[in-house]
Amino acid sequence: MKTLKTIDLFAGIGGIRLGFETWGCKNVFTSEWDKDAQTMYEANFGEKPFGDITAISPNDIPDHDILLAGFPCQPFSIIGNMQGFADTRGTLFFNIEEILRVKQPYAFLLENVKQLRSHDNGRTFQVILEKLKSLGYFLHHTILNALDFGLPQKRERTVIIGFKENIRFSFPKPTGTFISLSEILEPENQIDKKYFASKDIAEKRIEKLKAEPFYPSVWHENKGGNISVLPFSCALRAGGSYNYLLVNGNRRLTEREMLRLQGFPENFIINVSYTAMRKLTGNSVAVPVFRAVAKQMIEAMQDKKVKGLKNKIQNVLWKTN
Repeated sequence: MKTLKTIDLFAGIGGIRLGFETWGCKNVFTSEWDKDAQTMYEANFGEKPFGDITAISPNDIPDHDILLAGFPCQPFSIIGNMQGFADTRGTLFFNIEEILRVKQPYAFLLENVKQLRSHDNGRTFQVILEKLKSLGYFLHHTILNALDFGLPQKRERTVIIGFKENIRFSFPKPTGTFISLSEILEPENQIDKKYFASKDIAEKRIEKLKAEPFYPSVWHENKGGNISVLPFSCALRAGGSYNYLLVNGNRRLTEREMLRLQGFPENFIINVSYTAMRKLTGNSVAVPVFRAVAKQMIEAMQDKKVKGLKNKIQNVLWKTN
């Protein structure tokens, strides 16, 4: 097999790319407009991402085999009476659509929030699928949870896969276990005081508890103010309050702990502020999930080529006989 080339769009800090590089893929183009993400991406991958994807022509993007994109979910334009969503122009999905149309990669992977499937009663998702099918791709889609792939974080994401041929593909199966928070969390006596919530906030959390706490745990406060004590973290959120998640009810996650909850390697360089890290990890992906998906995609593409070769050999033998 030749080395498969990928492009990394809406790349964030490169979580999807890491998953594909595990299996030998080579990234040939990256786009990410957020300055903090660019800074961290460059420190870890040795290249500064191209900025605004809307400012580059698809023709100027290198040829590639697999397009990767964790694209933002923007409202789609509504045109015509009773037609629902019918036009993707004006949304960032349109740029993905155009790159696929012009460059015609063999495969793609798109990632988005779980709620994409139900946005506007499912019409947004339906338009996305119809547009991708119209480009000649055979589609597979599901919701995958980081908790099912070894990480102690409940993080559900919509994943859409497309291939230019109707090859056999199946999403990875859940591992059935996740590692303990004790493998994620740093020793409490080594945590800087700046990460600890005020005494008032910690006491209010305890007052709201309706169950006996245990340790280690992550205390999650939902929109209604209810507190859950869990052996895993709820999804990291870019826009969550500073006290949305508290380790053992009294402190915030450190930068390294947030990266660990997303499955990033220990040597991943942190060179931005704490505020930026909360945003970047909240917008990132769980690396083990996409490592598993990448493996399935690449194996499906390899099997397709092997089967094609077998068919050619069988045809030759049949004609010879």
